[in-house]
Amino acid sequence: MVPVLEAVPNFSVGRDPALVERLVRVASDRGADVLDASADPDHNRAVLTFVGPPDVVEEASVAVASVAVQSVDLTRHRGAHPRIGALDVLPFVPLHGLGPADAVASARRVGARLAREVGVPVYYYGDAATPPGRRLSDLRAGGFETLARGFPKDRIPDELPPDWPHPGAHPTAGATCVGARPLLLAWNVEVDGLPEEALKEVATELRENNGSAPGLRVLVFRLESKGRMQVSMNLEDVRNNKPFQVFQSLEARILRLGGRVVGTEVIGLVPDELVFGAAADRLSLLDRDPTRVLSSRLGAHVAARVDREVEILLEAVRASRQSAPPAILEAAGRLGRNLGGHVL
Repeated sequence: MVPVLEAVPNFSVGRDPALVERLVRVASDRGADVLDASADPDHNRAVLTFVGPPDVVEEASVAVASVAVQSVDLTRHRGAHPRIGALDVLPFVPLHGLGPADAVASARRVGARLAREVGVPVYYYGDAATPPGRRLSDLRAGGFETLARGFPKDRIPDELPPDWPHPGAHPTAGATCVGARPLLLAWNVEVDGLPEEALKEVATELRENNGSAPGLRVLVFRLESKGRMQVSMNLEDVRNNKPFQVFQSLEARILRLGGRVVGTEVIGLVPDELVFGAAADRLSLLDRDPTRVLSSRLGAHVAARVDREVEILLEAVRASRQSAPPAILEAAGRLGRNLGGHVL
């Protein structure tokens, strides 16, 4: 089975398109497949989504971290979104052929390298923390400014020691939160007709600790560039939650208060669970089995055929390994390892 690891680094830059393009190039140059890149000027934040084998994704993550640390000065950074680092958040997600433990291992390897090679303190969160479950909201309380007051020259704040300290914690790049987690849905709902305080009450009602979906995080921001409000949500473990029900609950509250939903923005790629769930609810589908979605079945069919063809190729190379050129053997070995550990 092809191992696919996803990284979703969040950078404190949303008003410098050239820098975002540079980050994309750096990840691509390391062999990662960059699936999405987005930037927002109000949040002053950019998010990349890239995938590949774990070793490739780890190398790309360290490389983009180095660029961010060299290029972003948080002492001059202003934006709506909470942040403590130039590379603020770096989660790893096991997508295919990997489990949670693999994502945790990648997170910890990269975390150690960020401290040793890039020069920033690292805090683990999510499944990568010990014990698992540390939240970003706890790490980012007060933002970079609060954190920076604890290390003006050469020390880390005693009340929040990082997992990987670095002498003289970076004065302009802050710290980085490195995590491992299941697939997450990050989405923003823009709203007209309601004041900020009313939407904050709605957010309070929706949050996990008030009986909503487990793992739901909700914040409210004012978008100065658009003159409207935004409800920003993260829904953890989207495969075991129902994102469209969360949206319906939010929309119902907004309408009841006299506001309206203007639009919904998904950060990164759109999970199948959101699209299929919305379609199933709106159309009242009688058969809601997600395995009946054409793209899912087609992907599985193509993958199975590729696996069979590759196994035939590997068997042929094994049978003729005495006469096969070294370059062919080496290439076939790499192919086998990428497809689940076949050994020539």
